[in-house]
Amino acid sequence: MRRPHFFPVVLALLLCLCATASAQTQTFADDNVDFTFDLPSATWRLVARPDDVRATVEFVYGDRSDGYLRVRKETTGRGTSADDMARQDQDQKLRFRPGYVEGKQERFAGNMSGTTTSYEFTSGGKPMLGRVYYLSAPDGPIYTLHFTGARDKLSRIRNQTDSIARTLKQK
Repeated sequence: MRRPHFFPVVLALLLCLCATASAQTQTFADDNVDFTFDLPSATWRLVARPDDVRATVEFVYGDRSDGYLRVRKETTGRGTSADDMARQDQDQKLRFRPGYVEGKQERFAGNMSGTTTSYEFTSGGKPMLGRVYYLSAPDGPIYTLHFTGARDKLSRIRNQTDSIARTLKQK
């Protein structure tokens, strides 16, 4: 029995449509903050919406141990760079986490440029990973995107964390 010639074409079209639907991004924007960014997967869900008092935004990737994101706008002193803020956070906050191991600091570029730093720590005896993007806005503030999660799980979505940071921009 002979198959019709259109069967492979229909199958290819269906696969393309499925891939396109799963690759769609969603944009986060809120009236209480002056920034937007794209979430590359529908698995990211909002858990803390900004309000008049607190302008911090929080998302989780499925479960909090899979990936947790906190985005904040940091008002800094004049002349404070993203590198300065990264060193300050490391010295005053991050190094006090249980099992803290310093990672490397790298330059990062997207809609805003800055620096990123990685570190490892433990939580409840489990190995965790942290990755913080410090991105400088043209008018002075520094935006921090702080990702944490289980070491193996957060490492797997590094392309998504980079994508989110790359798309961050001021309104």
